[in-house]
Amino acid sequence: MRFAVDTGGTFTDLIVEDDGGGLHMFKASTTPVDPIRGVIDALGLAAEKFGMGLRELLGGADMFIYGTTHALNAVLTGNTARTAFLTSAGHPDILVLREGGRAESFNFTVPFPDPYIPRALTWEIQGRMLADGSERTRLDEQSVLEAIAAMRSRKVEAVGVSLLWSIVNPAHEVRIGELLAQHMPGVPFTLSHQLNPILREYRRACATCIDASLKPMMAAYLAMLSQRLCEAGFHGRTLVVTSQGGVMDAAQAAAAPIYLLNSGPSMAPVSGRHFAEADAQTDTAIIADTGGTTYDVSLVRRGAVPWTRESWIGQPYRGHMTGFASVDVTSVGAGGGSLAWVDQGGMLRVGPQSAGSHPGPACYGRGGSHPTVTDASVVLGHLDPDFFLGGSMKLDRAAALRAIEEHVARPLSLSAEEAATAIIELATENMVQAILEISVNQGIDPGSAVLVGGGGAAGLNAVLIARRLQSPCLLIPEVGAALSAAGAMMSDLSARYQSMLFTRSGNFDYARVNALLADLERRCLDFVAGPGRTAHSHAIAFWAEARYAEQVWEIDVPLPLTRIEGPDGLALLIEAFHRTHEELFAIRDESSEVELVGWGATVACRIRGERDGALVADREHRPALPARRAYFAGHGYVEAQVHRFEALEVGKLLAGPALIESSFTTVVLNPGASARRCASGSLAIGAGRE
Repeated sequence: MRFAVDTGGTFTDLIVEDDGGGLHMFKASTTPVDPIRGVIDALGLAAEKFGMGLRELLGGADMFIYGTTHALNAVLTGNTARTAFLTSAGHPDILVLREGGRAESFNFTVPFPDPYIPRALTWEIQGRMLADGSERTRLDEQSVLEAIAAMRSRKVEAVGVSLLWSIVNPAHEVRIGELLAQHMPGVPFTLSHQLNPILREYRRACATCIDASLKPMMAAYLAMLSQRLCEAGFHGRTLVVTSQGGVMDAAQAAAAPIYLLNSGPSMAPVSGRHFAEADAQTDTAIIADTGGTTYDVSLVRRGAVPWTRESWIGQPYRGHMTGFASVDVTSVGAGGGSLAWVDQGGMLRVGPQSAGSHPGPACYGRGGSHPTVTDASVVLGHLDPDFFLGGSMKLDRAAALRAIEEHVARPLSLSAEEAATAIIELATENMVQAILEISVNQGIDPGSAVLVGGGGAAGLNAVLIARRLQSPCLLIPEVGAALSAAGAMMSDLSARYQSMLFTRSGNFDYARVNALLADLERRCLDFVAGPGRTAHSHAIAFWAEARYAEQVWEIDVPLPLTRIEGPDGLALLIEAFHRTHEELFAIRDESSEVELVGWGATVACRIRGERDGALVADREHRPALPARRAYFAGHGYVEAQVHRFEALEVGKLLAGPALIESSFTTVVLNPGASARRCASGSLAIGAGRE
């Protein structure tokens, strides 16, 4: 038995995989002041379902996989350790000057953001390496010791070290690490060449400082998680979801917590890829995960999940860039709990503010008085107030109606139904724009890609989104209400290694490149022999960072071979670069020389064996339900047929208007749309037209 948990802003999702490979979904409210409490509550629901005590349930499990936004929330709220930054003499402003760029080019009223580490906690270290790895100036250890003395007097709790060109020759950073360990025992530190060996000083330094600042808090949090699980009866392996689309041991995550920044959202494309291949036989898909607080959009392109180093914490150019490779996810403040309001200009707005889980939407009856997307769905009759979370939570339709009338309908001189429809339509447009932004930038036509909808609130407007994008097919997996937790269940134990080596296609350094690739492969095999030793199988993928000569930015190119042997092997690599560049930017320049800057390898260890089979949710057969009166734009109130998701017959075609319900989600099948049940349990929907 295995568990996978995704802690969101509103709900904590749990998937339990039993010994036969069947999946069982559970949801509990997230407790913001104690996220682990929500995990225990969800496990308690599972124990009750299986007719056993919590200790008995946990005692029979061998793996617990955890996805959390705790690290991200800590950075956003400033709840991190008092961190110092050590950098090369003459360059103390790396975190201040950043890379330039403004969200609004001509808006000079917005102040330049503060650096992640203030200048008051920045120390310059004498010593300098050059780009070729040679030592220009020896490391002045006395300057390091003076900085250590100053840091101790300032009660520094963590240290980030990022020196110029340490990615080529890390000797100075290594020695500084030794001095920190000797003179500041117990104070965690991060060395940039170990964590993130990339070009561009700001990104590398920022990643280093973010990682260091999270170490005390995340080490304590993950230790507390393991302790409370152990006290509850779990003695198996605890894994944590990473922002790179894999999982790693909790102890490793505590040593490098930057891996956890986008922990939860990175799992949705993993499961989305699975269902796109299984149900639509396609390797290109758009994954949309609708939670209570955010709407997360990601892609699958040619069977691969794209990565990015352009991840921002907060607003672009106004927050902090992580500079750390992670799954490319675009998030907007649009979810089931997004607040609807009318601004001073009389314009309707939806989000980015969210009601969260406490007090939650007005219909939750927990004190919330402002309307949300969920309230709008209740007023329209799309959500059954008596069957929310399988009937374990009753919704107050009268409270939802009052909130919409007071805050939206009367200010805009609309009926309650028109106001609720406007809320849904505006939320839909916000979500569509997020999809267009990421898909077009990645060279994908959203009108030709399958749309996979996940999250508890996905079904409320997924048909409208697919219709707006003209998607050929919309998939709602049966486990889609916990799409990220399902992705965690099927993800691999993985690690990513990279190194710097500059060479050009016109004068390619075969010997050094192949030696570097051999070293990367050795590191991957060491990982397989260590953390991955119990895996059923493993795979190693190599990639390079390349660009046309004199370009500013590189792109990641999968290597077609494990080694570059002679001109033929190089030609395959260069063609792979041309093809990838053309796909992203619609241009290829075969006359230009190609520069290769960085090299890397990713190892994935399969921890879910073939015996586990397909991901199929627990089936509960319920009697057919009577039709429900529901409101649809352009049609008014109609009698919509109500079906149980888990009881639908495979292959049977359903026509809208209809409502397809499970204990965890409701799929609104608008008039003109149709749906059929796939063998995997997913709903394949044709959005159609009104």
